[in-house]
Amino acid sequence: MENVIIVGTGCAGLTAAIYTARANLSPLVLEGRLPGGQLTTTTAVENFPGFPEGIDGPDLIQRMHAQAEKFGARFQFGTVEAFEPGTPHRLKIDGNWMETKSLIIASGASPRYLGIEGEKTLIGHGLTSCATCDGAFYRNVPVCVVGGGDSACEEATFLTRFASEVYLIHRRDSLRASKIMADRALANPKIKPLWNTVITSYITDTNGDVDGVRLKNLSDGTESDLALKCVFVAIGHEPNTAPFRASLATDENGYLVQTTGTRTNIDGVFAAGDVADHVYRQAITAAGQGCAAAIEAERWLADSE
Repeated sequence: MENVIIVGTGCAGLTAAIYTARANLSPLVLEGRLPGGQLTTTTAVENFPGFPEGIDGPDLIQRMHAQAEKFGARFQFGTVEAFEPGTPHRLKIDGNWMETKSLIIASGASPRYLGIEGEKTLIGHGLTSCATCDGAFYRNVPVCVVGGGDSACEEATFLTRFASEVYLIHRRDSLRASKIMADRALANPKIKPLWNTVITSYITDTNGDVDGVRLKNLSDGTESDLALKCVFVAIGHEPNTAPFRASLATDENGYLVQTTGTRTNIDGVFAAGDVADHVYRQAITAAGQGCAAAIEAERWLADSE
């Protein structure tokens, strides 16, 4: 019987692990298919407080991991396959059932990419899903945003602060974003929409970084190359909530719904980070939610005794 199981080892999960470990709860932390979360695909993080020179994403995660272990957190590789709420809660992990008094779900969300061959190797090397995280690295160079929704328009508008040109690539002939977001993006002189267009392949330089893209016009089938230094993909995220959706409240996109603080609709189950947050999606906000979830779990356990 575990006091608390934490699902996920991104900023939210590891912060929750640090706090619950320091509270002598001896948390068991489950590392899934992508240990360390999305920060492990980021080469540099410049907006996490305390690192004025920046820090590599994997290095930041490694430090948080070591800090949690120092205070007594235990780590286990495993993927949650099923969840049964109750007293205690039960998790099926790689075919084996485990029991826990409380549960912190910090399994994150996976950005959707284009599915182009060789794409995974370019993430963090001119391919990203977060303008807020990486936009400042691409000052005075051309970039592109792929997508047609509010997020794509917001990212494109944000990137005009840094990039020389922002190409907005959309597979349809009009944006599906809200009118105010679409109008704002299209009115910006730095944003150049490319309608009815898809990326078919990436062009790389001698260092293996993105140097351009091959485009296909869906209206006439013509192909062309576009020189740029970064591709920002804004076609949505998929929250990693599949094992929990039958029991826990989610919104229409599958994100866990937080009721009060980080609590879910089931007592003793808490959600932190990108698994519930589809607005900010930052390392620091995820860490803050991990802290809150740990404190709330500790108090819930104390009240339940």
